[in-house]
Amino acid sequence: MGKDLVDMKRVLILLVFIMMSKALWASQILVPMDEKQTNHLKAYGIAFWVLQHDDIVNWMLNYRGGSFLFRYSQKFENELIIRGVGYEVVSDAESTNIMEQMSSPSSNTDVMRLEKYPSIAVYSPKSKQPWDDAVTLVLTYAEIPYDVVFDDDVLIGNLPEYDWLHLHHEDFTGQYGKFYRNFRNRPWYIEQQKEFEASARKHGYNKVSQLKLGVAKKIQEFVAGGGFLFAMCSATDTYDIALAAEGVDICDRMYDGDPADPQAQSKLNFDNTFAFKDFILSRDPYEYEYSSIDNQPTERGIRQEQDYFQLFEFSAKWDPIPTMLTQNHTRLIKGFYGQTTGFKKQYVKSEVLIMGENKTLNEVRYIHSTFGKGFWTFYSGHDPEDYQHTVGEQPTDLNMHPNSPGYRLILNNILFPAAKKKKQKT
Repeated sequence: MGKDLVDMKRVLILLVFIMMSKALWASQILVPMDEKQTNHLKAYGIAFWVLQHDDIVNWMLNYRGGSFLFRYSQKFENELIIRGVGYEVVSDAESTNIMEQMSSPSSNTDVMRLEKYPSIAVYSPKSKQPWDDAVTLVLTYAEIPYDVVFDDDVLIGNLPEYDWLHLHHEDFTGQYGKFYRNFRNRPWYIEQQKEFEASARKHGYNKVSQLKLGVAKKIQEFVAGGGFLFAMCSATDTYDIALAAEGVDICDRMYDGDPADPQAQSKLNFDNTFAFKDFILSRDPYEYEYSSIDNQPTERGIRQEQDYFQLFEFSAKWDPIPTMLTQNHTRLIKGFYGQTTGFKKQYVKSEVLIMGENKTLNEVRYIHSTFGKGFWTFYSGHDPEDYQHTVGEQPTDLNMHPNSPGYRLILNNILFPAAKKKKQKT
């Protein structure tokens, strides 16, 4: 009995010694983001969580798929294990060696220092909608917190409280998603119209289109002041259409009670838009389309198994922003439909940076630029893991897609506002 107790104490002492040695030697945790990662999406949540605990995360651009490196702590290691995220424990000497290799002029790699987690808002109506949203799905799955804001919050000036804003599947033209033909008698459509019309009256607007333009301009102010804007699907083109149509009635009578301006097309001002130019409005109120910007599925002529777009590779040392936004473990991303499936390249402004496209289709999928002191990114399509998402369909279960390259692009944008260059170029 006494000998057993002594042996047990020796084992416990040895275990404590091993743990202390490990903590002293293993001072860094590397979260690889290449093909060896077990859960890419939750890895972003880990990086965000470490920032929430006032620690610094090094985002290793173009190194093993855009890996993360931060100091070792038992708390961090435990969280990685709980969330099922793959990681490696490395010594100071190993991490220093990696950093030296990455700093070489011959290596297209660099380090972005993430210091403060961004505050996140999602623009979405409070009422239940008959569709899901890829951004809220992946934020929830990655365990990244966010607030839901809508017209009231935007118009009273709450956006400056946030660093990053996502535009939910939304129609900024005041045409209720152009769902009139197929869904005008559905309870959710009727309720949405009542809700939006009441909101317009509350804020002193005569029409919902005027309300949405007011919201769009407040969002524009948010970006100009240094905010980060991210939009997907129909929130991309309808946002720009609303800005171009300021002071022009583009809505038919079933949407706002009177006919659209027959000269609306000639009155559009493309200088007001973020991304698009010279587009032609869809004048048919029954057509499930807003303008010529969208490369509709009927026009694309491609089968699902052949539908991909390619991410461009940028210089990590000289073009860090697009490099961050395109970090991935593959350069080929599966295509997917949406109300806005893809942007026809001829309607994208020349100053806009194209980060992903299908050259065969002359279709742009992923774009980025600046406005004032801020940044915006547009990503076409509805759900990267649901090829042909339909109204009322069940949300995607991301437990089935923990390594989704398409969803990774969303999460790159989430971390982007936290980035600060580790060293300045001289």
